[in-house]
Amino acid sequence: MIDKELLDIIICPLTGDKLRLEGNKLINEKWGLKYLIRKGIPIMLIDQAELPEGVASVEELKKKIEAKRAKD
Repeated sequence: MIDKELLDIIICPLTGDKLRLEGNKLINEKWGLKYLIRKGIPIMLIDQAELPEGVASVEELKKKIEAKRAKD
């Protein structure tokens, strides 16, 4: 389990968004990235994150994020 204080400050290394705890994963609700927690340690490596459905690569997700941010 992740300490509440850590959960309050931990952010997605790709987007900077807050994460929420769900089971053994930290989830970026905005973009769908999921970071596994192994033995109580969050694995915050982008290349090991579970990608959202319909996204084939980290590069594809980065392009989607950049396009969305350019619109906003």
